[in-house]
This record gives sequence, C-alpha cells and structure tokens, in this order.
Amino acid sequence: MTSVTAPRTAFGPARTARLGVRRIGFELRQYFRAGDQVFFTFLFPTVMYLIFATIFTGDIGQGPDAVSMATYYLPGLVAGGILLSGVQGLSIEIAVEKSDGTLKRLGSTPISPVTYFIGKIGQVFVTAILQIGLLMAVAIVLYRVDLPTGAEAWGRFAWVFVLGLLCCSLLGIALSAVPRSGKTASAVVIPVVLLLQFVSGVYIAFSTLPEWLQNVSAVFPLKWIAQGMRAALLPESFGAAEPGGDWQLGSIAIAIAVWLVIGAVLSRATFRWIRRDR
Repeated sequence: MTSVTAPRTAFGPARTARLGVRRIGFELRQYFRAGDQVFFTFLFPTVMYLIFATIFTGDIGQGPDAVSMATYYLPGLVAGGILLSGVQGLSIEIAVEKSDGTLKRLGSTPISPVTYFIGKIGQVFVTAILQIGLLMAVAIVLYRVDLPTGAEAWGRFAWVFVLGLLCCSLLGIALSAVPRSGKTASAVVIPVVLLLQFVSGVYIAFSTLPEWLQNVSAVFPLKWIAQGMRAALLPESFGAAEPGGDWQLGSIAIAIAVWLVIGAVLSRATFRWIRRDR
C-alpha cells in the first residue's frame, strides 16, 4: 500500500492554525509521558552541563572579562539543547509514530500536515523554553553564573533561539523520513546529532578545532547557533577568538535562515503519513 485516501476538508489558514495550536497540548502530554525521551532530550543538556561545569574549573579570558568555565560552557549547551529538541526529538518521535501506525491513522482524518507540524513545533518550543530555563537555573544556583543584564544581549539570545529552534524543528521533520522504522530511528539520528555537537563548539571550544574541521562544521547550522549563543551570553571581547575575529551576527542570521528554508522545503517534500515503500 503506497498511499492513504483520507476524507479531506478544505480548512482555511485560520482554522488550520487553530487546530494546530490545539494539538500542542496533546503533543506535550505525549512528550512528558515518554520517560526515555524526557531524559535524552529534555534533561540531557543539563546533565552534560553538570558534568562539564564540575570537572572543568577556573576562569577563561583575561582581565575584567574573564569568566568561569561554567559560564563559558553555558552557551554551547544551550545550542546543544536546541539541536536535541528540534532535530533529535522530532525526527525520532515522528519516525516512531510513522512506524506504529499513528500517522497512518491521522492520515485518514481531515487533519493536514501543516496542522500536524504546528502541533509538533509548538511542543518543541514549549519544551525547549522549559529546558533552557532549567539549564540556566542550574547555572545560576549551583555555579553562580552571572547572566547578561543588557537588552542587546537578550535580544540576540531571543532571535538566535527562535530562528535556531524553528530551523532545527523543520530539519528534524525532514530527517524523520530517513529511518526505515521506529526501532532504528535512534541508531540513525543520535550519532549524527552527537557528532555535530562535538565539532560545532558545544562540548569543545570551537577555536581549538583544526581549521579544516571548522570549515566543515560551518556548513551546518549548529555551529552558527552556538556562535550566536556565545555572542549573547559571553563578554564582547570573546568575539575576537571566533574564526572571523568577531561574532559575525549577519552571517549567523543568514546561515540559520538558509537552513530554515532548506528544512521547510525538505520537510514538506518528504513528509508522508506512511512510508512509500509500504
């Protein structure tokens, strides 16, 4: 069987959006009922932060702009959380739903893919906000991290967070088409996500990577999301350590926006209620 014939109703954009927003609550309940998913996507950045901030102590930087290692690792783990919530979380979740017949059942209802996407992406935004909030609370309470107080820094944080999370969500939807079953989804997705984190400045200082590896990682969005988070959460002087000698905010916005468009095109082109080979 290669397709599902579903009774479709021509919903307008407003009703499609309303139905999508209503699905967010359902998606959130499903998300928090899955204990393994909560640990490996929601709690994982905080667990890794606890490990790195405890093992690596002391300060980095010079003079009044020196920061603790706990402060230095925070932007990378925030970026890693965005990747986990969007790419890893959605790609595995949708692959499992496709494998267990959930999407097939939805495909036989009037619900449209756009409504489904709104529900999933809305779930990602809510959980990511809670996830980053928990991560920052741990940083402040346990490691006395001083977060920025200026509006400019938080403005940077906001647009990098929103643009990056939307980009990763769409890429996660697109990547869900790759695993052949829900059982193999984790084996396909997690190594890719883990590798990207190691070469994009999440766990290892990006400036210490070989130049050729920096150039390779610059092809992918996580490098730019992590750089944007450093621009928001670290002192301005740390921009000199970046490959371009500054934060390159314009390049960050362009790179993430390009991947957002790619993710939108791929997710819409590859999404099916069931696999084509069935």
